[in-house]
Amino acid sequence: MVSKAVMNSLARMLYPGRFIVIGSDPSGSVDVVVYGLTGRSPSSRSRRLERRGGAVWTEPADPETVKRGNVDLLLYPAVVLGAGIAASNGRQTTDIDLSAGENPVAVLAAGLERWTYEPDAPNHTPRIAGCVLPNGRSALGVIRRGRGGSAERAFFECPAVPGRGRLIATYTGENSDPLPAFRGEPLEVEIATGTPEETAAAVFAALRPEGRVEDFRVAVACVFWPREAGLRPQVAIVNRHERTPS
Repeated sequence: MVSKAVMNSLARMLYPGRFIVIGSDPSGSVDVVVYGLTGRSPSSRSRRLERRGGAVWTEPADPETVKRGNVDLLLYPAVVLGAGIAASNGRQTTDIDLSAGENPVAVLAAGLERWTYEPDAPNHTPRIAGCVLPNGRSALGVIRRGRGGSAERAFFECPAVPGRGRLIATYTGENSDPLPAFRGEPLEVEIATGTPEETAAAVFAALRPEGRVEDFRVAVACVFWPREAGLRPQVAIVNRHERTPS
């Protein structure tokens, strides 16, 4: 499962927004992707993650409450399982063509070419994304609002190192208005031995450390995909409204 070091990183973030972890298990034979979803508004919290076929979607847990927010930004395929794995915090996930090349940075850049940061002033939420290609190479990317309203794009290849991974989030973790966008390179994290269910549950628990009054947690999904040919991905989900892996 994701190690204590990852838990501590998340626990220090009062409000991370949405985040993606990409890495490898300690054996180096399993690709690991974690997608986390937190929310401050009632519409954002009234969602759940649900696996539908080859994707994990954000779905309404309370449809009427979700409608009070921007549905285009709230409901989307968060993780797509195809030739590899694609993940993002919006509808841009389906534009990431996992068979478009051997370079994950180039694949992400091409998939996000027509996208910019989210139209949710004053936060201007960054769009984050990640991919794991069939060749085992992976990358994370972010599109932030730059000076004068420009779109700053940054992409990072994530070396496949056993027991290691990288984490990127939409925000720095500070709970303020407007929310400060994530800056710099993805955080280095450790990934320990465990199951998808244990990982999803541990990350969900870490998002609300002891002593915190507000509970921003919405859902966490974890994908383990063995690199051995013919083995299928394992997916575990913990939802705020269910509190049990699925």
